[in-house]
Amino acid sequence: MPAPGSVARLTELGRVRLSKSFFLRDFLHSEIAQMHGLLNAPDDPKLAIAAGTRLCEDLLEPLQDRFGRIAIRSGYRSPVVNALGCRLQREGRAGYSCSTNAKTHAGHIWDRRDAEGCMGAMVCVVVPAVWDRFQREGDWQRLAWWIHDHLPYSSLQVFPRYFAFNIGWHERPVRRIDSYVTPRGCLTRPGMANHEGSHEDWWRALLQA
Repeated sequence: MPAPGSVARLTELGRVRLSKSFFLRDFLHSEIAQMHGLLNAPDDPKLAIAAGTRLCEDLLEPLQDRFGRIAIRSGYRSPVVNALGCRLQREGRAGYSCSTNAKTHAGHIWDRRDAEGCMGAMVCVVVPAVWDRFQREGDWQRLAWWIHDHLPYSSLQVFPRYFAFNIGWHERPVRRIDSYVTPRGCLTRPGMANHEGSHEDWWRALLQA
């Protein structure tokens, strides 16, 4: 499938079904692209579809099956869109929070492999049903530990608003969770004492009506 060069091609690309619940179109909205008149679509649709399919089937579908509808906050970013967001962030412009393209390959930039040649994809989501019940300080750890114990994620970064979080799939998962909300910093990574074993004491309450 070629990169979209017309409305018809972009429409057809958006109709690609990544999993039972998600289509590629669900991940192409970008506030940065919208505000600056940019096209946010992959140059390499085949790679973006392959990485996005794994993200949806391995992470988003089981998450949604267990906790109800998930809301997508930020999905795919084209290299042009991400580079602009990164530059404006460095200039101190409010509302921009993009890392460099090199660091975002195989993350929010689905159609670029990372420096090691690996495929990956990332999306920022909110789980409304969990947020509605658990909003106290530190409650974000309940869902983070459930994901850690049940899903083949690579990385997780948690944010203050609605406890939204980036969740990434990667061919070589690093299995690391970081937070920008209290308690801030790295929750777990390989080698930490809390990394292995069950964390059911944290997430058991999520499953109770």
